Amino acid sequence: MFEWIQTSIDGIVDGAIYALIGLGLSLSYSSLRRLNLAYGAIAMLAAYCGAWVAFRGEISMVLIALIVIGVAGLIGLYVEQLCFAKPLQVSGRIDNASVTADAGIDQRDLVALASSFAIWMQLEQLAINMLPRHMNAFPAFDADATVLLPLMGEQLILRLDRLTVAVLSIMLITVIHRLIKGSRVGLAWRAIAEHRMASHLMGISVDRFQTVIFILLSSLSGFTAFLILAIEGQVTAMFGMWMLLKGLTAAMLGGLGSVLGVMTGGLMLGLTEAWAQVFFGAIGREFAVYALLFLTLTLRSGLAARRKEQHFDRRVVPR
Repeated sequence: MFEWIQTSIDGIVDGAIYALIGLGLSLSYSSLRRLNLAYGAIAMLAAYCGAWVAFRGEISMVLIALIVIGVAGLIGLYVEQLCFAKPLQVSGRIDNASVTADAGIDQRDLVALASSFAIWMQLEQLAINMLPRHMNAFPAFDADATVLLPLMGEQLILRLDRLTVAVLSIMLITVIHRLIKGSRVGLAWRAIAEHRMASHLMGISVDRFQTVIFILLSSLSGFTAFLILAIEGQVTAMFGMWMLLKGLTAAMLGGLGSVLGVMTGGLMLGLTEAWAQVFFGAIGREFAVYALLFLTLTLRSGLAARRKEQHFDRRVVPR
């Protein structure tokens, strides 16, 4: 019983961190309707810049965090301008706004996806050129600070740094959810996500809003990277891919575009990893995660097909 509680708490703590990773991916998808494959690489290169600055002298953790967040925002602006600011045009422009008709949207999606992948490779190579070593030190929190809670005659062990990051992640996700649901900015965000052309006709500057949101989400990825790496105390060139895979898995488990869905998906991912590690080891853990993802996507596609079939049946002309 005690092991079950300890493992579950560890999984929830990891799941909250995964949810914060997936939040930026999910929100960028909801506003762009395109997947940003460079999301993890943006955070990784910003983290490398923070590590590079930390090598040059004694710098406070707060300043390192600000550097990582700011650099991630600048890199995000670069990625947005190259990959997402100018969608492939097939039917002209409306008042010089980058709003196009629905025709050809598959082509625009393909171009954005391919270009974000190319930028991912570029950013990863820049990071490797900056710090050529495979593993690089990163300013870390105090990993020895733990909280011991007596439970059932045992000691429940909680690392204070991981617990703090998990609580901060949940608070940040909650605040963002409230902003999206209850503010004018959130209303504009949801309007653009629902229909870009209608939002433009209602007076919303779609291009400018998209750029600002992309920069903010990129800064969020930098903040997330700082929290994770400050726990681990090191950064590698594989961190970008790891962050993309974890965030994408959490987002897809809970539903792309849903803030609360990402929270649910992150917790599912964390608990699955924790328990699979106990029963099957490291290799079995990864297998269990991807099996869960496959099962979720299969069930979701089946439900979507059933709803479509029911909708078609209701529209059949009566005899």
